[in-house]
Amino acid sequence: MSKIVDTMKTYSAKPSEIQKKWVVIDADGVVLGRLASVISMRLRGKHLPIYTPHIDCGENVIVINAEKVKLTGRKLTGKVFHWHTGHPGGIKGRTIGQLLSGPHPERVIVKAVERMITRGPLGRQQMRNLRVYAGTDHPHAAQQPDVLDVAAMNPKNKRSA
Repeated sequence: MSKIVDTMKTYSAKPSEIQKKWVVIDADGVVLGRLASVISMRLRGKHLPIYTPHIDCGENVIVINAEKVKLTGRKLTGKVFHWHTGHPGGIKGRTIGQLLSGPHPERVIVKAVERMITRGPLGRQQMRNLRVYAGTDHPHAAQQPDVLDVAAMNPKNKRSA
């Protein structure tokens, strides 16, 4: 009987081996939850073969047209975000429709992605790699970002009306 030797080793990336790429995503007409899941996967680096759970090996993600993101069903009027001011009777709430039509529509995408990223120091570090803009302009042209077409990945990702 010969001894069986395991030659397979688990690869663990080192921070010095990570090369971060820049990706720009157009959110125009894309369903919010599907967009947020693609963004969170890219931020964590789970799409890469060198994915290591305890290291930030994801990409820098730029999202444009955040104000034109779509929601399915009656979520524009029915989904309410609540918070409490800390005072008696201080429960407050806003619908997603109010947030999207308000002064900071990009916060809807940021909060959706934030809730899909792990909570802790690594998750906060990965969230710093996300930049969301309400319009079509962004100041990151010098990084030469690659375009990621989320709407073309799956027919269910895009809603026309």
